[in-house]
Amino acid sequence: MSQPPKPRGLGRGLSALLGDEDVAAAVTPAPPPVETTINDPIPVLGSSRPPLALPIAQLRPGKMQPRTTFDGLEPLVDSVRAFGLLQPILVRPMADAAGIYEIVAGERRWRAAQQAQLHEVPVVVRSIGDQDALQLGLIENLQRSDLTAIDEAHGYRRLTDEFGQTQDEVAHTVGKSRPHVANTLRLLELPEPVQDLVRRGDLSAGQARALIGVPDPVALATKAVADKLSARELEKLGGALKHPGKPKPSKPEASKSADTRALEKRVEEALGLKADLKLRGLGEQCLLTLEIRDFDQLDTVVDRLTRR
Repeated sequence: MSQPPKPRGLGRGLSALLGDEDVAAAVTPAPPPVETTINDPIPVLGSSRPPLALPIAQLRPGKMQPRTTFDGLEPLVDSVRAFGLLQPILVRPMADAAGIYEIVAGERRWRAAQQAQLHEVPVVVRSIGDQDALQLGLIENLQRSDLTAIDEAHGYRRLTDEFGQTQDEVAHTVGKSRPHVANTLRLLELPEPVQDLVRRGDLSAGQARALIGVPDPVALATKAVADKLSARELEKLGGALKHPGKPKPSKPEASKSADTRALEKRVEEALGLKADLKLRGLGEQCLLTLEIRDFDQLDTVVDRLTRR
């Protein structure tokens, strides 16, 4: 399918697709199933119209699918056996194969339906270009916590490399902050063995980020897995390896006043973060430091600080 000459962000292409209630129903995770009797019809959630049913053999995996692993399908397979497929699969016609459809969103559901031995599945058919297919696939998978950070990073990379989107446009499309997108993309600087550890869940994204720029990231990653090192421990170890001659920090400052500690407590209660307030010795100037665990927490803080 032909692509538009300029990259399109959420404002033009994807927002129109998500304005379609049937597309939104296929992309947005469905609520947990409710108990029904054997005579009750099984509704497809999220749409006011019954979707089209297609034989499961007429669907093919999507070439724009950002997810590379499909482990842990057993609970979904059990749900499909018990309740059927409650959420439709978003597909687009394949130009080179009549009657065959490529999956845009819902490949996990399609695989689970195969294992549950369903013959037909509910689908929503739309003519969707490659860029919107990739964006919709990313949005669907980012709403599910089991998408690996490496798959997420490769999805962002495809949007920037293949479709010319800036990091700001990618962030707007997927509903993340630009720092989150930038730091997720940095994971692709790591050697493939370290990326594989993240894919398998042996290393978290935070642990992996601490390995960027160290002299031997593979060796340190292996040590992190063997010794069960936390992200903070890796940051300290990695910092020492990056700057072997760096002097030790000076002694801590004198104890803070009761007013300073009270202000720190107010900030901590408001934001849910560890706060450190230091007077700069220049009139009323001071330095406030917030301890942020990961970039998802950073997104939450930015949202709270910019909320109107």
